[in-house]
Amino acid sequence: MAALATTMLVSACGGGDTASTGSGPGEESSAAEAGGSTLQTVLDRGQLVCGVDGGIPGFSFVDESGAYSGLDVDVCRAVAAALFDDPDAVEYRRLDSTERFTALSGGEVDMLSRNTTWTVSRDTSVGLEFAPTTFYDGQGMMVRQDSGITSLEDFAGNAVCVETGTTTELNLTDQMRKLGVEFEPVVFQDADAAYAAYSEGRCEGMTSDKSQLVARRSTLPEPEAHVLLDVTMSKEPLGPVTVNNDSAWFDTVKWVTYGLFEAEELGITSENIAEFDNSEDPNIARFLGQEGTLGSDMGLPNDFMARVIRDVGNYGEIYERNLGSGSQFDLPRGQNSLWSEGGLLYSPPFR
Repeated sequence: MAALATTMLVSACGGGDTASTGSGPGEESSAAEAGGSTLQTVLDRGQLVCGVDGGIPGFSFVDESGAYSGLDVDVCRAVAAALFDDPDAVEYRRLDSTERFTALSGGEVDMLSRNTTWTVSRDTSVGLEFAPTTFYDGQGMMVRQDSGITSLEDFAGNAVCVETGTTTELNLTDQMRKLGVEFEPVVFQDADAAYAAYSEGRCEGMTSDKSQLVARRSTLPEPEAHVLLDVTMSKEPLGPVTVNNDSAWFDTVKWVTYGLFEAEELGITSENIAEFDNSEDPNIARFLGQEGTLGSDMGLPNDFMARVIRDVGNYGEIYERNLGSGSQFDLPRGQNSLWSEGGLLYSPPFR
């Protein structure tokens, strides 16, 4: 498991590049189109409405009591903390891969934090804005340990379960076409149905982002009976999403996300933040809103990142409790480490 996890960048990509948004670019039913910003709408409402998956342990998962947890959920909580100093001021909406973009463009949710892959078509023709990547992943394939399947070529004549309307479905088709492998795709609109079909033996393989496969494997009747192949079919940068043409709201989500990385780099945690009161380091003082107007210039409280760290923690804390050593997965961070630790996470200056 440790060796496998090291090769992973862990979660499901979601909708495909041609997924319908319910309106063309520039036609979003958003607060921005009406002359305002979603930022003011959310502030006036007093609550963030955040679109999530809800079925992926470690990323966004709702338990029997209705409580949500996971890395994606904590990003929603961080935005709520920045706005309201209350990480629980969030209404979660569970969205499948085919409805999430319509819900966002139609104003049913304020943002997505739902294992959504950043692609050029989604960033342009679909009319989305992608905040910083919160998890770098890659698409993998899960099979039964006793299946005898060790490579994608072994799927000739076999079936693969996949969620439709996703980059996962498109990547699978591309890879098999490149390899000249004739296989049977078994598609499902809902991820739960896809994993249920795989568990029932209706397909020999299940493909998704590696992180999602590991998370979902933990929910199967016999997790140890399933393995991930040593194959990566794609790059899957996953992160929060807003609609186009609403820069004030996009800036809010973007800089709260960057702030999670910056806080970890500065060594500021939910447990030690009080030690940085009245800091003489100008970089920390600006970051925590002790001086300057970085927050108010955005329409936020100057201490918006201090709120986030106190209420939710920095990125490292979020990762550790949901996916790292404090979780059932114990996944090495790999590319999801800070740039200074050999990873890809990097924040522009808070200046």
